[in-house]
Amino acid sequence: MPSTATRPIVQRLTPYLFLAPAAIALILTVFWPTLQAFYLSFTQYGYDLTQAPQWVGPANLQRLWRDPLFWKTLGQTLLYLVCAVPILVAVPLVLAVLVNRQLRGIRWFRAAYYTPVVISMVVAGLAWKYLYAENGLFNALLAAIGFTDGIPWLTSPDLALFSVAIVTIWKGLGYYMTIYLAGLQSIPEDLYEAAALDGSDGWQRHWDITVPLMRPYLVLVAVISSLSAMKVFEEVFVMTQGGPLDSSKTVVYYLYEQAFSRQDMSYACTIGLALFLAILLLSLVNLSLTWRREADE
Repeated sequence: MPSTATRPIVQRLTPYLFLAPAAIALILTVFWPTLQAFYLSFTQYGYDLTQAPQWVGPANLQRLWRDPLFWKTLGQTLLYLVCAVPILVAVPLVLAVLVNRQLRGIRWFRAAYYTPVVISMVVAGLAWKYLYAENGLFNALLAAIGFTDGIPWLTSPDLALFSVAIVTIWKGLGYYMTIYLAGLQSIPEDLYEAAALDGSDGWQRHWDITVPLMRPYLVLVAVISSLSAMKVFEEVFVMTQGGPLDSSKTVVYYLYEQAFSRQDMSYACTIGLALFLAILLLSLVNLSLTWRREADE
């Protein structure tokens, strides 16, 4: 048995021993690759493993600054965020309110709304690609009501990005609904009864009670959905390959294209560094707004 003098030291080290496996895994799979990518962004390096990276300093950053396609993809990524995030913040809350009832078969409705979350994005993207096709279901429905020309969902530069965003919204509704549902079930029913006595009924009581008490969950969903929108890739890869005319190309897809199609790993790491700074800035803005609201309250 350890002596009395060494027992406090053992007790202090025990939590770190339990944390060590996860910490080692994070270092090897996250932090070390991140540092390597940061270093490679200041070098010239491809996939020729026989040649060591050559230090070029800020040359890649200067190239990025003068790259019009990067700024186009960044703007389209921000447009994607602006289109998808407000819907992913508001609509799942409405769905959560609707399914937060003690009705017969309500669990089937919850499962139905959540089903798209567990479907692989590759499968979902291929299915929606067929729905968007020129002779797909959507254009067939439009033809049935008189729109015989159809809509070029994925082949029009003006519509492709928004068509892909619809898939992201469809797939994320159930996930964020579940987060809201957990928050709704923690709100005491007495508050709604008191609001009803004060004359607040129907959807008005949700505006007076639900929305203020769900503010932490609203902020959480806004942050998570914003980060996901900034990193969107699979939908674009499966459905449009960045086309037509680069109209649906996002920053992450452009990074992938540089790294694996053009084999320019250094420039891809530079794009990744810029994306990291953009996500960091977005996270700081969200946190500052959250802290400001809490301070005002």
